[in-house]
Amino acid sequence: MISFTVFLDAPHILRPVDLVGLNPNSNPQATLEALDSAAEPDPALAPRAWWKVNEDRTVAYGLEETLELLRDVLKEQKFNGVFGFSQGAALAAMLSALLERPHVVPSFLVNGQLPHPPFDFCVAISGFRLRDPLADTIFADGYSTPTLHVIGKTDVIVVEERSRLLVGISTQPRVEEHEGGHFVPSKGNWRKFLADYLRDPASSDLVPSPNSFTGVSSGPNSGAATPVGPTSGGTVLMMKL
Repeated sequence: MISFTVFLDAPHILRPVDLVGLNPNSNPQATLEALDSAAEPDPALAPRAWWKVNEDRTVAYGLEETLELLRDVLKEQKFNGVFGFSQGAALAAMLSALLERPHVVPSFLVNGQLPHPPFDFCVAISGFRLRDPLADTIFADGYSTPTLHVIGKTDVIVVEERSRLLVGISTQPRVEEHEGGHFVPSKGNWRKFLADYLRDPASSDLVPSPNSFTGVSSGPNSGAATPVGPTSGGTVLMMKL
């Protein structure tokens, strides 16, 4: 069972111009013009990312630095599992895979040794399979860490097809869907499900689906609260974004 969590902030600060194109309904040219005179962001308040991508979304700039940051965290503290949302979910799955085959990224090793044992579980909400040469190396043989994939059926930021690509390389997946968009579902049925899942990930197959309650769904945007409630046991690494 999980007793507490550790939240990590992504290391790369996003300037306003970096956000252009993240909203599929935005007008990139108009947004760029509006941002020409934008002030420098306050580092304490600025949005952050685990990596930045090129226009074709085939290269993740800053990914190696992020993995080195995580290596340094993992060598200092032990975690039972990892929980991430959106880009954080993509990274959570990638980190799970890397801990299974750390030798594929030599800079991730500490004195030639694994910095941390493989995770017992991974939770990826609105996750996706990152396209990048380093990520391709890490995911080359898939990964076997038991992973809960939560997919929003009306998510327009990370559409279902992108999340299914990540499911496809997970050899021990559990997939749960909700009718909402790009958020962590937080209706009562989902809070209970995620809390029960985190209490005892080893027996997670016995936890009923949040959709098993007739007439209950995530509803419209129900917030992004991370469920808590586990009372004793280990630690979860939370990927904030």
